[in-house]
Amino acid sequence: MGCNCGGQAHARGAITVYRLTTPDGTQRDYVTSQEADAANRRTGGGGTITIVTLTSPDQRRT
Repeated sequence: MGCNCGGQAHARGAITVYRLTTPDGTQRDYVTSQEADAANRRTGGGGTITIVTLTSPDQRRT
């Protein structure tokens, strides 16, 4: 029987993260956009925040 989880991201096996890329090329992932924004400000504000959706090969959260 299929899952009736209300369409939440974890039910589909997808995880959304906010990836901060700093001017020197360093990348770090954050759970919320607020965390990524705060980290960007701490590093001088020159970074780029990108929304990334990660999935495992078998669609299960790892």
